[in-house]
Amino acid sequence: MTSTRDDLNAFLDYPPIEVPHAATGPLAGLTLGVKDIFDVAGHPTGGGNPEFPGASKIATTTAPSVQKLLDAGATYLGKTQTEELTFSLMGQNVHFPHPVNPRARDRVTGGSSSGSAAAVAGGLCDIATASDTGGSVRGPASFCGLIGLRATHGRLSLEKAMPLAPSLDVFGWYAKDAATYEKVADVMLGEASPSPLRGGSAREAGRGGGPDLRSEQKTKVIRLSAFDALVLGPDEAAEYARMVAIVESVLGAAQEAPALTFSVDDLYWMFRRIQAYEAWAVHGDFVSKTANMDPAVRARFEFGKTLGCEVAVDETKKRTEFRTELEALLGADGVLVLPTMPGAAPKSASSGDELLDYRERALRLLCLSGLSGLPQITIPLGTVHGAPFGISLIGPRNFDRTLVALATRIMDAA
Repeated sequence: MTSTRDDLNAFLDYPPIEVPHAATGPLAGLTLGVKDIFDVAGHPTGGGNPEFPGASKIATTTAPSVQKLLDAGATYLGKTQTEELTFSLMGQNVHFPHPVNPRARDRVTGGSSSGSAAAVAGGLCDIATASDTGGSVRGPASFCGLIGLRATHGRLSLEKAMPLAPSLDVFGWYAKDAATYEKVADVMLGEASPSPLRGGSAREAGRGGGPDLRSEQKTKVIRLSAFDALVLGPDEAAEYARMVAIVESVLGAAQEAPALTFSVDDLYWMFRRIQAYEAWAVHGDFVSKTANMDPAVRARFEFGKTLGCEVAVDETKKRTEFRTELEALLGADGVLVLPTMPGAAPKSASSGDELLDYRERALRLLCLSGLSGLPQITIPLGTVHGAPFGISLIGPRNFDRTLVALATRIMDAA
């Protein structure tokens, strides 16, 4: 059940506990919510399903990535709601009251990091952990007006975290503002290096000091029209163009890149098959045994049951070809600009078919970072139909900390 301490259905109603944390550090005085897929000693790890094995056990150790935040001084408040086994994008878990989007209360929060996004956007905590397999950091961030980094795959620890599709899963977080986001980035990723900003560190540039990025920035800015075209309609296209202009005012003019070898639909199905195959391998036994599961979530798992090893091998081979192509396109210092999601969050009262249509369109945008393993950050620059709408940058491998600094600089220019 969700906690009565907020009207956003963000936190879960686990008994309050004291979790040790450092008395001093860069995150001292900041409060922390933890997505209910990460172990915290003294609380269960429910994974969004009341029958999930972790829901009936008390964790005895804390996930290393969470511990890192505690060791930096963050104070644990509790567990935040997640989608069922993290296999959804809208934030509407059938087992719990749905989290409320504080920035657009008639619209979904997005998922699977639904409670974390609602908690930070609503001011219930300063920091909240998240994860991203198909878009579960980036989607809620775009819908709730937050910064959200999908880190380079494998860069941050997922030990003591419930997996979904291991070759796609990454750790992430939300924070109350850009300055706090950078503090967490320093803790999780390390201090920013001088590259690619001449004359000062990326962190200094991200905070308004250092060189002028327009004249000093060596990063090349790239667009792919096939992905820009995935916005929902003319209002979204106009707002996206406005956001691109802000990015270009900081980084310089974007250049249209040649079309990728794989089409948008090729990449979508590549992602869907790899994700579903791995998800069934991880959770198929549980899904087969429980009757208490959202039929739509079950269908996603059971799609993976239909896929043989030869399909996974073939899709993985194509994935390697795509990754090589995208890395070559970006080089050592390029960023790809694209919409984070097709538009604002769907209305909470949307039909199942409407939500499915939005999900399928969104995954075509979200799959690039997942398939490539490259970092992507969504920046809360836009508003459409009265609700938040984010723009994203995808950068080279391990460009994570620089993306955070660039997001801060771009937000300063808005």
